[in-house]
Amino acid sequence: VQLQASGGGLVQAGGSLRLSCAASGHTLSVYTVAWFRQAPGMEREFVGAIMWNSDSTYYADSVKGRFTISRDWSKNTVYLQMNSLKPDDTAVYYCARDAVQTTTWDLHPGEYDLWGQGTLVTVSS
Repeated sequence: VQLQASGGGLVQAGGSLRLSCAASGHTLSVYTVAWFRQAPGMEREFVGAIMWNSDSTYYADSVKGRFTISRDWSKNTVYLQMNSLKPDDTAVYYCARDAVQTTTWDLHPGEYDLWGQGTLVTVSS
């Protein structure tokens, strides 16, 4: 049972990247999946999430309007499309599976029980 995050890289400010979070050994269809990020010396912060039972999404104010989370059921994969990237978006990005089925948004890392290994996004100015 694991999550595999991929798609990070180096991009210029204003550019785009798409991150993927592929699940193996379990299905993501019954879990809310979130993206978090952690910059050097900073705490891990919530980026956004997609709800398990409705595909509704929720985003941090810092990325709202620029980032989009989607899910491909057939591939058991969740995506984070990042547009209009800024240098402040530079961080290691993690996907995570919510520990419980809930209809409320869990924003704290401690509420997630399975994590991908992280993928580094670097945005140059």
